[in-house]
Amino acid sequence: MEERVVAVFIPIVFFLVSGLILVVYFYLRSKERQMLIEKNFDADSIKEFFETKRSGEPFRLLKFGIICFFFGLGLGLGLILEDSTYKDYWVPLLLFTVTGIGFVVANVVAHKLSNHS
Repeated sequence: MEERVVAVFIPIVFFLVSGLILVVYFYLRSKERQMLIEKNFDADSIKEFFETKRSGEPFRLLKFGIICFFFGLGLGLGLILEDSTYKDYWVPLLLFTVTGIGFVVANVVAHKLSNHS
């Protein structure tokens, strides 16, 4: 395919996929609410269910920040090593490795903080 044809399809596919994700999210959310109503929950128990679901994990943003930090660290180190050694494998290697370390660190930090609370 020509580059111009591919360039036209990129935004079309992006908006189609974004719209599909939104439609599926709202469909599943309404389906969940329908199931709660069908199971004859009263209004207080439904409210309690959604409040506990909304609170979720208290350290969600902290974990996300730690993972983003390690992702950026891996990307930066990979680009620096790629420029200095002229090898193409540094970026994906360090990106996946350091991001994986970031996931582990984020879970350990969240676990320690949840034990203190």
